[in-house]
Amino acid sequence: QVQLVESGGDLVQPGGSLRLSCAASGFTFSSYAMSWYRHAPGKERELVAAIISGSGGNANYADSVKGRFTISRDNAKNTLYLQMNGLKPEDTAVYYCNAYDFYNDGPAFRSWGRGTQVTVSS
Repeated sequence: QVQLVESGGDLVQPGGSLRLSCAASGFTFSSYAMSWYRHAPGKERELVAAIISGSGGNANYADSVKGRFTISRDNAKNTLYLQMNGLKPEDTAVYYCNAYDFYNDGPAFRSWGRGTQVTVSS
């Protein structure tokens, strides 16, 4: 059974930083590309970043976060990370992780975790 547990969200001032974590279980983590999505009130869910499987580290980012966010993974710990720097109020959202299906350009699993709330406000 796939389980994805996000953590690390908080209230932070503009310009601040956060590191989100996603603990994964129930599947062979290292074999899957992984991703971070976010969902803000009144907006559609948005892909933030995706990283390939294995240890290569190649990643794609939404234009809105490029140069500010870094996705990474620790396959030994079955954990996905999102380092968020230079946070802006428009980054406020609930952040979710999921495996990523590059072929179909979307989340690989139907089930989602509960997400972690990131609020950027002064």
